[in-house]
Amino acid sequence: MLLMPSLTTRLTQALASGIHQIGQIRILQNPLRLHHIDDADDLDSLEVHTDPDDAREIGLYSPDGTYRFTKGELSLKRGWIFELQTMDELRRTIDLFYPASLGLWKAQEDGTIQIQNLREKLGRQTGMYRHANTVSDSGAQELVKSLCGPSNKCVKKILWHLDSDLPLDDSEASRFNGIVGQATQETAIPMVCQEACNFFVAQARKKSKEEFDAREL
Repeated sequence: MLLMPSLTTRLTQALASGIHQIGQIRILQNPLRLHHIDDADDLDSLEVHTDPDDAREIGLYSPDGTYRFTKGELSLKRGWIFELQTMDELRRTIDLFYPASLGLWKAQEDGTIQIQNLREKLGRQTGMYRHANTVSDSGAQELVKSLCGPSNKCVKKILWHLDSDLPLDDSEASRFNGIVGQATQETAIPMVCQEACNFFVAQARKKSKEEFDAREL
């Protein structure tokens, strides 16, 4: 049986190959440090953290104090730097800023990622959200363009389709590669979206109701 390398090992290998960014986070080595990509020219003035668990609190709110409903938002506040001792601490800090991002990246690299297309996701909803799956294909495509991608503060690359036979329409959201700023595929770990988030599901329910009401007029 072929054993797959651990997530920490894979991250170590990625950094050795030249990777130095994920989302809005820049990764420095020797010593291990993490900071916001927009703070690269001002490291000496940043608030120093050594406990990975501090990332949870930092990532809760955007700079204007708004709660970050999804941690994949392009709204991570600045002004901090983590000084870490081990790769395990580095991995934990990244996981708290961007939950499951490293695991999904590794699964995609290994070809084991489980993608759930939108209709399958919506079809599993119950209660008040069970009507979300009645949203039209065109309505769902509009939601992708209005909710996803960097122009809508989402840093994730969409891997799912509407269903197995219907891909997403071409747009900034569907083309986005999950890499922020000037980094490239050779220097950054992409953030990926394996299924529509709960916020998208809620908006699909709202859109389906709007479509129903419009037909009744």
